[in-house]
Amino acid sequence: MNHRERPIHHLDIQSLTKRFDPSSPPAVQDVSFHLRTGEILGLLGPSGCGKTTTLRMIAGFTRPDGGEIFLEGTSVASLPPERRRIGFVFQDYALFPNRTVLDNLVFALHRKKRAIRKGKARDLLALVGLSREEGRFPHELSGGQQQRVALARTLAAEPELILLDEPFSNLDAALRESTRAEVRSLLKCAEMSAILVTHDQEEALSFCDTLGVMNAGTLEQRGTPEEVYLTPRTPFVAQFLGRANLLRGTARGTTARTDLGDIAIHPAAEGSVLLSLRPEHLTLQPLAAARSRSDSPRITSREFRGHDLTYRVAFMNQEFLVHTDYTCDLPPGSAVALVPRRPGVVLQEPGLCRRG
Repeated sequence: MNHRERPIHHLDIQSLTKRFDPSSPPAVQDVSFHLRTGEILGLLGPSGCGKTTTLRMIAGFTRPDGGEIFLEGTSVASLPPERRRIGFVFQDYALFPNRTVLDNLVFALHRKKRAIRKGKARDLLALVGLSREEGRFPHELSGGQQQRVALARTLAAEPELILLDEPFSNLDAALRESTRAEVRSLLKCAEMSAILVTHDQEEALSFCDTLGVMNAGTLEQRGTPEEVYLTPRTPFVAQFLGRANLLRGTARGTTARTDLGDIAIHPAAEGSVLLSLRPEHLTLQPLAAARSRSDSPRITSREFRGHDLTYRVAFMNQEFLVHTDYTCDLPPGSAVALVPRRPGVVLQEPGLCRRG
């Protein structure tokens, strides 16, 4: 920005709200977040949670009922999509099937002078590593290559922000992993701010710098992937992002009395609490026959997962999931002790727990 101070946030979303049916709850309710230059944010949540509606309001395809959208310090909420300088990568790529890869990009550069279009298109193909494919048609490319062409076409418009709506969902598992790594690398190389919408937890954790978990139209938690995964704020976040064992207890400071005994908790709390323990944060200790009782925790199943083992353990009318490496190899029916390796995370429940 010339002759004035650059805004703190590249994108600033304030209290965005959308209701499609007056008799139904809002599709998006009071959603606020910001994005730094070069940051990749993931909006994660189940179908119908409001993530795609939020993306479409930012793009200008859906008009919000309330709230503000600032891009580089300028309000864009009332601007049509073509004036927002926001690129959108669709789930189906939306490439012209009867045009070559090069011609798809040349068409996207129609606002540029004719003399420079092909040169600019070839520069973009070089950026996404597809220079050798310029004469091929979309149906002759792999899904990952089509995705890179779609990204190059979006970059052709020189957007300030790129929005990606489930862009990898049509790819098979192996190709999906390599393609998202390539796309992330390209976005970082271009120092491009982006928002990814996905319901795939693994994709969000590996692709994004920050995550926003949405539920029933609201943004329940925002933070780095590590923060959101290791310290979920609510039962929904704990169970949607990976697997979680939920355990009730009575807290006093940094300790809670639970069915597993007295365990460390974070943050400090008082009174009745609901705790989250990730399966990989529990260990199994076999109990000798002399210490085993009829009500001891018992392994009900053992699942080989390639990179680890997953045990299901029945205890006190509850099933606990435990992930271990191969040093712990116990058969179903074994009596065990469940021992946390990390403090239990205190979850927020309205009117229940008081976190310190």
